[in-house]
Amino acid sequence: MKREAFFDNAKFIVITLVVFGHVIQPLTVDSTAMRTLYEWIYLFHMPAIILVSGFFAKGHYSWKYLWALSRKLLIPYLLFQKVYTSYFYFTTSAGWDTPMFEPHWSLWFLLSLFSWHILLIGFKHIPARFGIPLAFVMGILIGYVDPIGHTYSLSRTFVFFPFFLIGYWLTKDQLFLVKTTIARRVSLGLFVLAFVLVYLLPEIPVGWLFGSSSYAALDVGLSGGIIRVIQYMVMLVMVFSLYAWIPRKQFIWTNLGEQTIYVYLLHGLFVQFFRQYEVLQANTFFDLVIIVAISLGIVLLLSSKPIFISFQPIIETKTTAIKAHMEQINSNRA
Repeated sequence: MKREAFFDNAKFIVITLVVFGHVIQPLTVDSTAMRTLYEWIYLFHMPAIILVSGFFAKGHYSWKYLWALSRKLLIPYLLFQKVYTSYFYFTTSAGWDTPMFEPHWSLWFLLSLFSWHILLIGFKHIPARFGIPLAFVMGILIGYVDPIGHTYSLSRTFVFFPFFLIGYWLTKDQLFLVKTTIARRVSLGLFVLAFVLVYLLPEIPVGWLFGSSSYAALDVGLSGGIIRVIQYMVMLVMVFSLYAWIPRKQFIWTNLGEQTIYVYLLHGLFVQFFRQYEVLQANTFFDLVIIVAISLGIVLLLSSKPIFISFQPIIETKTTAIKAHMEQINSNRA
């Protein structure tokens, strides 16, 4: 089957936003502009990539499929949890002693993605008109469970599962209903409105944006459920506003969207270095341009063919890229 360029374009754009958000996070403390950008991006970038992940979750869920899923998600998680623990130990003065299933910041996605596939075993038998509202109810109620948090990425798993389930049930024709001139105009206005509101309203506690904390940890009581309902509505509007602008054409960078997992797993090595040694600053517009260029450079580097060939045995436990590369070299010599 021919790959639909829209999805690779979406993954490339969203992973660039992920990297940019992680790069600017330390700068949000002293810069209102950086804080606004950071909170605005976090309203939609992870729900957007989670929904696309759900769209492609069409497996038959045999034991063979579940083993392949474990090899694809859990083995890289276990490996990179150790890699980042060691890396943080040597790059910070305090060191790190992180439990194996308390994921380092970006690695939560692998645990949650595995869990979403497991949840889907049951939810795919529930009609969408019942299953999707049920997933939202679970995401709202989980906030009232006080001990819920980072461990096993449980909080994020339930909070973001509705987006994964929506993606699972969406057809391509339904998804592309937003690809109209009117939808783009409306979505642009919504993007601008959201940015202005984030700038004007009080700072949003990052726990809400991460979905990683209970309502008690966020210092709210019964009203937490109402806040999460509003959060869900805003995120849904923002996600489909983003999709309205994702192009369907093939570009020179489109194929790089196939390697987003490499960017996701490896970019933290750069980000931690920037954070630890305070390499970046955001005092002028030119500083912002440099940060955007650095973020894009990281994405281009980590989605490149040499990185794919070098790290495929570690990340995917495969050697197909190396074999194909060697065959090409031998063919050129012949």
